[in-house]
Amino acid sequence: MRFRTLVPGILLPLALACRLAAQDNYEIQVYGADTMDKGTTMVELHSNITIDGSKKMENGVLPTNHALHETIEITQGITDWFETGFYIFTSYNPVQGGYGWVGDHIRPRIRAPKEWNLPVGLSLSAEVGYQRARYSEDTWTLELRPIIDKTIGKSYFSFNPTFDRSFHGPGTASGMVFSPNFKYGYEFSKKVNAGIEYYGSMGPVTSFDPVRDQQQQVMAAVDLDLSPKWEFNAGIGIGMTSATDHLILKFIVGRRFDFGRKKTAADLKPVGKP
Repeated sequence: MRFRTLVPGILLPLALACRLAAQDNYEIQVYGADTMDKGTTMVELHSNITIDGSKKMENGVLPTNHALHETIEITQGITDWFETGFYIFTSYNPVQGGYGWVGDHIRPRIRAPKEWNLPVGLSLSAEVGYQRARYSEDTWTLELRPIIDKTIGKSYFSFNPTFDRSFHGPGTASGMVFSPNFKYGYEFSKKVNAGIEYYGSMGPVTSFDPVRDQQQQVMAAVDLDLSPKWEFNAGIGIGMTSATDHLILKFIVGRRFDFGRKKTAADLKPVGKP
């Protein structure tokens, strides 16, 4: 399948696809443009703890205060420019709800081939899936996420101008919602990159919500490069509006596996050697 034939396949569901409540505190991450190498599998655990969130049920949805949301993400590199990810969302609330399965999503993603020699990294993901009504009023949702990133010296920038829609739920009438994400990181050493991440949900693209009803979260974050096989990201986020959970901790741990991938000469070099 060629790159250009995949683009309509990802864009077409937009014509069919409610309002997604921003990150929903399950997978809090600004994407980079690179896709997984062909034949490589990445397994990630996302652990997000809401220290100060909503305190009561609203429209049948459980509160987020003191909730632990854990997500297993499995991403498979299909070609040099195409990958597919699968998510399993879970939640544990010690006060209400206990432990429960939240839902599943699938996420195909394509990347502009390196031979295009673009001045920035460029890719596009489409995430579609189901979440139970006790965790989200909108049970079937679609996210379209363009990804643009760039490294300049020791600085890294990534912008995800994300658009959300719902297939089923009260947010359907809102149409497409604009939910931009942004990341800036500075390489303090070969192993430590730290900076800020921003997550927002502005409301329908045709008419943004009042600021008090928007979701705006700023997060101090750090990425550790301890091994080519592993990834680690952590952050603490502060909600800037009354509609946003006020304090969140997040941790992401990932491990790459080369199932079925042919080793290259670069793979045979000792770690840390050029």
